Amino acid sequence: MQSKEVRERIIAAGYVAVEQLVRVAKEDILKPVDDESPSLAADRLKNAAATKRLAIFDAFEILKKIEEEKNALLESDVPNKAESKQGFAERRSK
Repeated sequence: MQSKEVRERIIAAGYVAVEQLVRVAKEDILKPVDDESPSLAADRLKNAAATKRLAIFDAFEILKKIEEEKNALLESDVPNKAESKQGFAERRSK
């Protein structure tokens, strides 16, 4: 089923996106100050902190959606007993 393969590729891409967001969240806001670079202004510090916060929340949201999709894929692989018109013995006789 092509839909399943596409979902699996999207899940893999989601993990890559999460790794990239983690890298953004790990970056230092304040870099070592040398004589040539001035310290960051307050508004730039606020923007940097907001970017890190957004990266962290986005990563968690992506992970949550990945888990939901993985569970949906697993459930779709398991045949539904209610849909089968065969009894236990008929299913096991194959």
